[in-house]
Amino acid sequence: MTTIETNPTAVPPVQPVRKRRQTPRKTAATVVWIIGIVVLTAVVLYPLMWMISASFKPSSEFGSNQGFLPENPTVDNFVKVMEGVAGIPTWKFFWNSTILGVGAVIGTVISSSMAAYAFARLDFKGRPLFFTMMIGTLLLPFHVLIIPQYMIFRNLGMVDTFFPLLVGKFLATEAFFVFLMVQFIRNLPKELDEAARIDGCGHWRIFWSITVPLIKPALITSSIFAFIWSWNDFLGPLLYLNSPDNYPLPLALRVFNDQSSASDYGATVAISVLALLPVMLFFVIFQRFLVDGVATQGLKG
Repeated sequence: MTTIETNPTAVPPVQPVRKRRQTPRKTAATVVWIIGIVVLTAVVLYPLMWMISASFKPSSEFGSNQGFLPENPTVDNFVKVMEGVAGIPTWKFFWNSTILGVGAVIGTVISSSMAAYAFARLDFKGRPLFFTMMIGTLLLPFHVLIIPQYMIFRNLGMVDTFFPLLVGKFLATEAFFVFLMVQFIRNLPKELDEAARIDGCGHWRIFWSITVPLIKPALITSSIFAFIWSWNDFLGPLLYLNSPDNYPLPLALRVFNDQSSASDYGATVAISVLALLPVMLFFVIFQRFLVDGVATQGLKG
């Protein structure tokens, strides 16, 4: 009698996995997409790359050299910028812009989040009307408010100070940020608030301990936009700031152009590059939070 032994641990041979070959049509479509993305990226980045390249051009080449690269590269433009203008060091302009940018972020985050919580969670008389009026301010051009706002701040003695540029940030006057945060708060389950009330929490504790941590993407998104808008603002400082010591970077660019009869294009482009670096750095650090904020995703239980 013959006995056949079997090995229960034997592993059947592994069949090689055949890779699917892409059809010529799919390969061509992929190549076209890649070329299109590269071309679009080049078009978008060309002004930035030109500005960086032009910052190393002498001022004499701006009228004669129409090429992308400088013929005689020099760092004199950056040296001249760091020396300052009109007796004011360049770091002073950066410091003024930093004060305005950081102040705008702090004021916007605090005031807009509190106003958004009131519209989303508090039940008071006239709430729909007030919310509609707030959204309606988005349709109101800023130029309509220039004269009355200037008259108010002039009568209060706030002209040539940073107060006119920052006080509105702490009063939730930016309807865009309030609306963004309202949409986030409305997506939060109300059961969280009810559970907190059972534990004895009031509105302030619910807002600070529950709402604020959950709307962090909206807060960071608002911070990014508030910082960039304040850093690049030219019209506001032009209206309210008269002393060169209070000028932020956008007004400093004008000073470099008006310091003599002939504009110093090299220094202007160089300080433009330096002014762009903090914005780019701020955006690169918080860009993933910006994507989360724009997505406005709901919560999953």
